[in-house]
Amino acid sequence: MVMKSNPTTDEVISEEMDMTKKKYLRGEGADLKALKDKKLQGQLAVKEDLYGKSAAAAAKAEKWLMPSEGGYLEGDGIEKTWRIKQDAIASEVDILSSRKQFDIVLPDFGPYTLEFTPSGRYMTAAGRKGHIAIVDMQNMNAIKELQVRETVRDVVFLHNEQFFAAAQKKFRFVNLNIWHVTVWTVGSLSYMEHGAVLKLQFLRNHFLLASINKFGQLRYQDVTIGQMVSNLRTGLGRTDVMQVNSFNGVLAVGHSGGTLSMWKPTSAAPLVKMLCHPGPVTALAFHPNGHLMATAGMERKIKIWDLRKFEILQTLPGHCKALDFSQKGLLATATGSFVQVFGDLSGSQNYSRYMTHSVAKGYQVKKVAFRPYEDVLGIGHSMGWSSILIPGSGEPNFDSWVANPFETSKQRREKEVHSLLDKLPPETIMLDPTKIGSVRPARKKENPTKEEIEAEMEAAIEAAKNIPMKKKTKGRSKPSKIAKKKQEAVEKAKKPFLEQHTKKRKLTDETQLPKSLERFVRKKAVA
Repeated sequence: MVMKSNPTTDEVISEEMDMTKKKYLRGEGADLKALKDKKLQGQLAVKEDLYGKSAAAAAKAEKWLMPSEGGYLEGDGIEKTWRIKQDAIASEVDILSSRKQFDIVLPDFGPYTLEFTPSGRYMTAAGRKGHIAIVDMQNMNAIKELQVRETVRDVVFLHNEQFFAAAQKKFRFVNLNIWHVTVWTVGSLSYMEHGAVLKLQFLRNHFLLASINKFGQLRYQDVTIGQMVSNLRTGLGRTDVMQVNSFNGVLAVGHSGGTLSMWKPTSAAPLVKMLCHPGPVTALAFHPNGHLMATAGMERKIKIWDLRKFEILQTLPGHCKALDFSQKGLLATATGSFVQVFGDLSGSQNYSRYMTHSVAKGYQVKKVAFRPYEDVLGIGHSMGWSSILIPGSGEPNFDSWVANPFETSKQRREKEVHSLLDKLPPETIMLDPTKIGSVRPARKKENPTKEEIEAEMEAAIEAAKNIPMKKKTKGRSKPSKIAKKKQEAVEKAKKPFLEQHTKKRKLTDETQLPKSLERFVRKKAVA
């Protein structure tokens, strides 16, 4: 009798890895020994080996990579997560995470607005009194500091941390103040006038810098060649509420009448114009998946919208001056000195209160922004900027091909070249980018005109007359029989058009009134 031993843990894991590896393989490899060409046999063997290594790496990643779900803050028993303070969180986390919680107080230059790079490595902060700084968030070193000595309304990063644009005020003529955009680099600067700019956005896949000025003009400028792509008039007045949807590149602008319009640079009219609030729109933000949008109005309501159907999913109470979605879908709202974070923890698109935070009394929050790939929320306020910990807000696993927080200067240069080569034209901006590359089927008119029907019938009759007839023996190719066959082909070609005409006439007769009733109705109308 043979006793079977229980498999060890290593054997079980090895079997699981083999099963998972099969899922990523390209199928069974070809029989290379049957090939006569030794050179081709060696090349294919090397490729098959690479496919096997790639499948093994994918299987390991699926088995051991940290899951993206979870990581949220959970209360103990009846404890509410929004009652937990930042001090309690800082005392429980590791030293590196606790360093991400800080307050920078600069009362002479506020209020501050801030922006993070897609990798979350760098942050730019701009004060209304002219102070601009770029900070490396890993070691908290100030890479660059500027004092432009004029008012700065907004600031955004361009394609990498070496370039950023600031909407600032400059005295160009005596007693004439003109707002314009300044694109700063580490060593030099250039001016690109956009008018009296109030808000800036950058479309990374298209290398377009978008701005809205105090006259309601929306401008797109290609930063690679400096050419102005389009200059659009919204016609809905002054606004400083603007956000780009990273999913499709469509720019949304909130207006004082409660309407929200969506734009692309190749269209003079808005793609979508929807009434979101009865009063002015104070803030808006897009979910990273591109299908959800949050708007806030002066009537103290926050609405969550489904952009696939343009309908309201949920309405939350509260006044809001700033909104932002995290990579994991948490929604940060701010008004006055109070910040709230809402979360869809159940996955049912039902947002509820998750965390709250109050900055020092008297501070007025201007901007909230989640730091990518970190559980950190940046807050720009009237006395500087702050950073707080929001567990579960950031994506734990970064893709180094998309955004690498640890990239070297060589990798940054290569990425810049590749992004320029992959630059998308403005024509690719649309509400549904999945339609790119598809073919639109040709559709016939539902109600063609009489002339079109007659032209189609004549073309069909001519085609029937010109059908070549085969020559047959034993008297079957007589002229009379050929004429009869052509007449039958003509009648067959006419038949669908005659049936369509008869059907249309029958429908018209059914919808018309009888003549006697028609005369009666006409007499009553005259009387």
